[in-house]
Amino acid sequence: MTLRAPASSHDDARAAVRRIIHVDMDAFYASVEQRDRPELRGKPVAVGGSPASRGVVAAASYEARARGVRSAIPMSRAVRLCPDLVVVRADFTKYRAVSQQVFGIFRSVTPLVEPLSLDEAYLDVTTNAWDEPLATTVARRIKTLIREATGLTASAGVAPNKFLAKIASGWKKPDGLTVIAPGRVESFLQQLPVDALWGVGPVTAGRLHERGITRLVDVRTADAPVLREAVGNLADWLLRLARGEDDRPVQPNRPAKSSSSERTYADDIEDPDRIREDVALMARENAEWLQEKRLLARTVTIKVRYPDFTTVTRSHSSAPTNQPEQIAARAVALLSKTDAGRRPVRLLGAGVHGFSACDAVHDGLPFD
Repeated sequence: MTLRAPASSHDDARAAVRRIIHVDMDAFYASVEQRDRPELRGKPVAVGGSPASRGVVAAASYEARARGVRSAIPMSRAVRLCPDLVVVRADFTKYRAVSQQVFGIFRSVTPLVEPLSLDEAYLDVTTNAWDEPLATTVARRIKTLIREATGLTASAGVAPNKFLAKIASGWKKPDGLTVIAPGRVESFLQQLPVDALWGVGPVTAGRLHERGITRLVDVRTADAPVLREAVGNLADWLLRLARGEDDRPVQPNRPAKSSSSERTYADDIEDPDRIREDVALMARENAEWLQEKRLLARTVTIKVRYPDFTTVTRSHSSAPTNQPEQIAARAVALLSKTDAGRRPVRLLGAGVHGFSACDAVHDGLPFD
């Protein structure tokens, strides 16, 4: 689906409108594996842990998704849904290398690149290296460059703000391009269900549905006490998004002071084993990032968000390290200082900070 703005002769008015692109690689981890292993192409593939050891799906190919396999579900359940599923262990070193190629393309177009993860980012292309006035053309060229450089596809959303651009990028996957022109924002908003709003997962959507708020635009006319009862302190934020308002700028990279990973679950989880495994996986991702940057971290942090959006963080500081098992063990130990596993969880995160430079004497890494 592509929505285009009508042509305008008012260049000054057009210049006042930001041109934001959200680019999201398609089934990134699984697509990299299918690219590198021809025998996996066309087959249902899940990247993640073993089904025999309470592994979790980190990514699923589109063939697997068609069979009901989704990221964050237990791998044992994925195998039951798709008995011929090919399970591949994650290789984050490889994924980060591909990510660097993709982000190199982004930064060749504009310095205003805000990474969200290894496989997605916001770009402000209001001004760009190609002097191209149409963000749609910029997005199309970026998609082509990604395909030529990596052999992978990406989906892109173009809009006047970050919220709308992110929704647009997921509108037509894979290899999609959806444009929400300024003059068509309202008609686009009218099409969306309430769970299109950032921060509205299945549990919150259920609360809103119980109160007759089923479409995004219904949030605008809901009684304030009713809305606040359903979503708490998110009410004002959701109301702005329901109006299509989002003035957040694209924040380009700054010198790293921390590294973190987090995951929001489609359904709240409370299995303690799964919670520990997910936190350990995210902690190991951060450790691998540290090794690539030749850094050590003194502090390990975890983040837990419960279904009522209450969020807690816990941290532990000790001798600097970048060893995956040490960082994972420290992150998992911090879970005992939360109610995760005793209460359902909607989001988990793990991170590292307190950086210092490392060398071969510190950790035995085979640096040149």
